Amino acid sequence: MKKLKNPRVAAARKPTRATSKNGRSGTARAAGADPKRVRAILAKLDEAYPAATCALEHQNPFQLLIATILSAQCTDVRVNQVTRSLFQKYRIPEDFAYADPHDLEAEIRPTGFFRAKTKSIQGTSKKIVEEFSGEVPRTMEQLLTLPGVARKTANVVLGTAFGIPSGIVVDTHVQRLAGRLDLTRNTDPKKIEQDLVTIIPQDKWIIFAHQLIWHGRRVCQARKPRCMECNLERICYSEDKII
Repeated sequence: MKKLKNPRVAAARKPTRATSKNGRSGTARAAGADPKRVRAILAKLDEAYPAATCALEHQNPFQLLIATILSAQCTDVRVNQVTRSLFQKYRIPEDFAYADPHDLEAEIRPTGFFRAKTKSIQGTSKKIVEEFSGEVPRTMEQLLTLPGVARKTANVVLGTAFGIPSGIVVDTHVQRLAGRLDLTRNTDPKKIEQDLVTIIPQDKWIIFAHQLIWHGRRVCQARKPRCMECNLERICYSEDKII
């Protein structure tokens, strides 16, 4: 097994500069974002992961929101281990909002950064109780007012819990694969999302993120991508490719 060394790969991925009508320059669109190639990628992902969905276990939007906050810098497997007992003790927003913070910290300690997460969870729960009548908001604008909630968390909740395609979830897997597939040349999650929503059809935004996450965990792993098992191998020219 060795990394692919192909001069055409570097040439295909090399950023070029484009000048707009106002004279400003910027990085041109990624070569891999050609509509025909994007459609081929989507077809391959549909073929491999037709039923991809969120790996965080939950029974309602509020549980998904809490689980997503806990998932920061933590694996979904570990979060699920914690929430199985957590959601039996804390069932509704009021339970989290007015709990003893030391007790909650002890419950979520295995997920890491437990003090900051406790503060976010309690702040979010209180706001949901006091300002949203105990219901998780259904708009990006309202979700972003909740403590500890940024676009990634909001997109997870809106897409998975409510079926609302507000954007594309960009976690570490999506960030890595979008770069490897040359769908973006940005590294900032917000800019990556902006690039992706311009080339991925809106009706695919939700499942596309889940599919990339599944693919990133099962095949296109960070250190040793399993390229020989990848159904995208023929249309991938990543510099990290292994053959």
